[in-house]
Amino acid sequence: MHHPSPDVVTAWLAALESRHLADLRVPEVTRALRALSSAYVERRHTVARGATLDSRGKRAAFALFYAPLHLYVTRHIVESLGAGEPPPSSVLDLGCGTGTAGAAWALAAGGVPVSGIDRHPWAVDEARWTYARLGLSGHARTGDVARWGQSDGSDPALLRPGSAIVSAYVLNELPDDARARVEDGLFAAAERGIAILVIEPIARPLTPWWDGTVRRFAAIGGRADEWRFSPELPKLLKLFDKAAGLNHQALTARSLYCRNH
Repeated sequence: MHHPSPDVVTAWLAALESRHLADLRVPEVTRALRALSSAYVERRHTVARGATLDSRGKRAAFALFYAPLHLYVTRHIVESLGAGEPPPSSVLDLGCGTGTAGAAWALAAGGVPVSGIDRHPWAVDEARWTYARLGLSGHARTGDVARWGQSDGSDPALLRPGSAIVSAYVLNELPDDARARVEDGLFAAAERGIAILVIEPIARPLTPWWDGTVRRFAAIGGRADEWRFSPELPKLLKLFDKAAGLNHQALTARSLYCRNH
């Protein structure tokens, strides 16, 4: 398994801090993080991502806190599953946010190309920056993931057999009909030999549909896992974690993975 140089991630984190704390103070970001956490955890099904990123403070909080956590979680899952060997030819990140889930898989696979789709223009710009800072060949574009299962609109080269798709913390934010369409698209891709990784929160109230999706994945040779691990978080993430009252003792997630060669 290829392990990305810690210097690459460390340098990215330092650049991230400089980028988002240039005009904001840590207490401002901490207050925004509390509001962002409330939106995601308490009102996830009624607050769209566009609304949760409606201020500079919330965007900074997402970029400085949740995005790195998503990178750590995805990297842990990819490495534990051995999903980087053999490396996929490329990684497509559906609902990419700031690009960290797709980047984590791309790095674990030795630096393969990565592409991202997100409906929020700020997130798309941030994903492009993330890819560049992590030394990856990548691009991101604005698009509605909710329509991906109908007409993905992606570069066909990124969806050829041997490539990969990651959907991290996205399906639970979609209405049932849109989620079903995206799932259909993922299953169709898996049957064409494209590796699929879905990552979602471990809390069942956020994913009442999970068991049914697990059964569908199992039917095409996929597997489901739950994860709990305790990485050494960088100093700034620890500070935000404690100040916002989140106090992660461990990072948790659940995943679905299918790779039919």
